[in-house]
Amino acid sequence: MSTGNEKYFTIGEVSQLTGIKPTVLRFWEQEFEDLSPVKNKFGHRVYRQSEIDSILTIKKLLYQERLAIEGAKKFLKKSKKSLFKVGEVRKKLTEILILLKRGE
Repeated sequence: MSTGNEKYFTIGEVSQLTGIKPTVLRFWEQEFEDLSPVKNKFGHRVYRQSEIDSILTIKKLLYQERLAIEGAKKFLKKSKKSLFKVGEVRKKLTEILILLKRGE
């Protein structure tokens, strides 16, 4: 399924892509706020690429890094804050660059 430029994946497709069973995906939706697939007109879950990326990150944290769910949640929350800070720094640097190009 796709709308506009964004492609959507069914829970079965996501399960095949990630190697995570649909029941586990549904459980993770309750545990991790980044996983919130929308439902199509038939009421079926559909996932965006960003959610698949989150699933793969969660899978790595739980299965390879051996974090508990709470540990994975903390890690993801901390990572999200870091990304926000990077975005803020990028914005400020862009503003400085514009000022420098103007010769101010």
